[in-house]
Amino acid sequence: RATSAARRGRRPGRAPLWRRIGPLRIVGLVLVLVLTLGVVTALWADSKLQRIDALTDYPGRGGNTPGTVTLLVGTDSREGLTPEQQTQLSTGSESDAGGKRTDTMMLVYTPRGGDRTMLISLPRDLLVNIPGYGENKLNAAYTFGGPPLLTQTLEQQTGVRIDHYAEIGFGGFAAIVDAVGGVDICIEEPIVDPLAGLDLAAGCQTLAGPQALGFVRTRYGFAEQDLQRVRNQRQFLGALMRKTLSPGNLLNPFTAVPLLNSGAEAVTVDTGDHIWTLARVMWRLGNDPLTVTAPHDGMASGSVGSYLTWGPTTTGFFDAVAAGRTPGPEYIDVGP
Repeated sequence: RATSAARRGRRPGRAPLWRRIGPLRIVGLVLVLVLTLGVVTALWADSKLQRIDALTDYPGRGGNTPGTVTLLVGTDSREGLTPEQQTQLSTGSESDAGGKRTDTMMLVYTPRGGDRTMLISLPRDLLVNIPGYGENKLNAAYTFGGPPLLTQTLEQQTGVRIDHYAEIGFGGFAAIVDAVGGVDICIEEPIVDPLAGLDLAAGCQTLAGPQALGFVRTRYGFAEQDLQRVRNQRQFLGALMRKTLSPGNLLNPFTAVPLLNSGAEAVTVDTGDHIWTLARVMWRLGNDPLTVTAPHDGMASGSVGSYLTWGPTTTGFFDAVAAGRTPGPEYIDVGP
C-alpha cells in the first residue's frame, strides 16, 4: 500500500522540449529565424550600395514604357584601385585613359505581357544627339555628363523610359568574378591582347577576375572590333549570372555572404533602386534572356571619326520597345 501511494504521489517526468513545443512549431521558428536573417542581410547589403541620381527628370521626359527597363553600365573607372591592382588588372591609370568612360552599355528589357526578357547591347559607336553637345558617339554622353546625361540621351534618342540604373567599374567587376570562384567560358579562337593582359587558348576554361576583365574589354583582335566585344560581354554576363544563381553559391553562406558583400560594394545604382531591384534583374538574366545588339544602318565617318549610323532599322527596333513589344525578327540579329 505504501508503494502504491508513493507511485500515486510521484510527479510524472516532463516530456522533452521538442515534444512540448511540437514539430510544426519548431519548423515555424526555424523559418522565422531564416526569414529574419534574410531580411537583415538584405538591408545590410542595401546600405552598402553606392547611389547616384542617375534618372533625373527633365523637360519633355516621356512617360513610362510598358514593362521594365534597366540600364546596365560598365565603366573603365579605376577608383579605389592601388597601383599594384592597376598592374594586376592591366587597366593603367585613369589619367592615362583620358578620363572615365563607358566600356559596356546594355538594356535589360522585360515586356509587359510576360514575354521573354531581352538583353540589348548598345554599341558605343552609335551616332546620337547628346543634349547640349550635339551629335557624337553614344559613349561620349557619359564622358560629358555622367549617368544623368547618358540616361537622358538614351531616353530622348530611343523613346524608351529607363526605370532602373546599375553601374560597375573595373575593380568591382573583377572582385565579383573572384567571389563566385571564377566563371566558365568557351571560346572558338585564341585571344591574345597584351593591352588587356589577356592570353587565352581556344576551348573551355575558367576565368578569374583579371582574365574576365580582359575578356570583356578586348576588341582590337576582332574583325568587327566593338560589335564582337559586345557579343562577348553578353556571353560572359549570362555565364556570370548562372554561376551566381547556382545553388552552390546561393545556399552556401561561406560563398553567398562574400559575394553579396563584393557586389554591394562594387555597384552604383540610382537613388530609387535597392538590392532587391538588382536581384530581380539578375534573376531575369539568369533565365535564358533573348540577347541582341541594337541594330544600325551601316557605318560612316565624320568629325567624330568612324561611327555606326542610327537609321530606320534602329528607330524601328526601339519604337517596338517603347511600345512595350518585343521587336520583330526583321530587326533582330540574334547573337550569343
